[in-house]
Amino acid sequence: MENSAGVAVIPRLRRVLTLWDLIIYGIIAVTPSAPVTVFGLAVARSRGHAVDTILIAMVAMLLTAFSYGRMAALYPSAGSAYTYVGRGINPHLGFLAGWAMLLDYILIPLFCTMFGTLTLHRLVPEVPFPILAAVFVGFMTFLNLRGVRATARANEVLLSVMLVVLFTFIVLAIRYLFHATGWRGIFSTMPFYNPETFDFRAIQSATAFAALTYTGFDAVTTLAEDVKNPKRSVLVATVLVCLFTGLFGGLLVYLGQLVWPDYQSYTNIETAFMDMSQRVGGPLLFQGMSLILVIAMLGSGLAGQVGAGRLLFGMGRDSVLPKRPFAYLDPKRNNPSFNIWMIGIIAYFGSVSLSYELAGELLNFGAFLSFMGVNLAAVYQLYFVGKPRDQRRLLTDAILPGLGFLFCSWIWWNLAIPAKIVGGFWILAGIIFAAVKTKGFRRAPVMVDFSDA
Repeated sequence: MENSAGVAVIPRLRRVLTLWDLIIYGIIAVTPSAPVTVFGLAVARSRGHAVDTILIAMVAMLLTAFSYGRMAALYPSAGSAYTYVGRGINPHLGFLAGWAMLLDYILIPLFCTMFGTLTLHRLVPEVPFPILAAVFVGFMTFLNLRGVRATARANEVLLSVMLVVLFTFIVLAIRYLFHATGWRGIFSTMPFYNPETFDFRAIQSATAFAALTYTGFDAVTTLAEDVKNPKRSVLVATVLVCLFTGLFGGLLVYLGQLVWPDYQSYTNIETAFMDMSQRVGGPLLFQGMSLILVIAMLGSGLAGQVGAGRLLFGMGRDSVLPKRPFAYLDPKRNNPSFNIWMIGIIAYFGSVSLSYELAGELLNFGAFLSFMGVNLAAVYQLYFVGKPRDQRRLLTDAILPGLGFLFCSWIWWNLAIPAKIVGGFWILAGIIFAAVKTKGFRRAPVMVDFSDA
């Protein structure tokens, strides 16, 4: 490309997005319904203190969002944990951060299939779960093989409908509680602290699962090349998305606990929030909540499946993985059909063989390893090597990202042992793979391109 003077110009993305655009994109990526998917298990594992788990996880995510924003200011290009760790600390550690992210890319369609099918099963309980899972995965895979993509407009419409249904739940839950016990039923400390059931170890364990609520907030940083004033906007947007998710999610969980305080009597623990909806709004709200959850899971599953397929294609194309079959493109649809089929098969068999709890914690295993890496990269770059000594700020450059690392490490450490075992094998495989590819870490690893995923 040349300008009017005939001088070659390097093509760049236009910076047209505003702060508000980033916030909307981040909320869509996380989805306001995220707390609904963790509600039942978080309440049961915390022994009735799920609000605490959402708020504790929010602190870790706010600190991590601050680190993401600061790293985006240092590297104002479309990036991710992989980019920040690889460029901020060491390319070999960056590869392992990318390997941890790859686990999440593979698991997101599986998790969406699992919860989407659980929701469908509540609507049609007479149909066996494996059949519903096959229908869900089959439809998702069919759409991706056909090249059907959700548009930004469709995502905005879904977000609007979702917010309407969730706000309807909030209004009807407040009405239900007021009619039952008056104002004292609405304003209660019991969801935060019930002396009869409070157990900090249980809350630690539940937080490791409930942190799943925030998965996807870092998608904001992938738009760093498209936004006006990225040094400020990316930081502010990531922090505000986490804050909105925590406060809005905390409100939903708070009201849900008050509506149905006896967590030991849930009829179906994974989809318990649907029972809260039926209690306050009857069959209509139950069906409305079910519909938006199925659509949300289908949309997230579609994006996750094609994202994982493209990522595996890129790794095959760049010889990180074997070119055959990972770099294969369907000649008619120009999509990585083999990879899409493979992710669909993993999603189906995983959804019928793994527990919902294990699937969620495996997602957190990869995510929180990446978050820990970003926080460490922020400390290293901002406080130790990136600035002259007289420009370093102990609080913002070292303490805050350091606390983010410690909080994320604490949540990661409290994951259930099965998740750490399975995730540990995945990371070990990544270390062995990287060692072979780099001749014992003597060569720089091949950079994995996450931008298309």
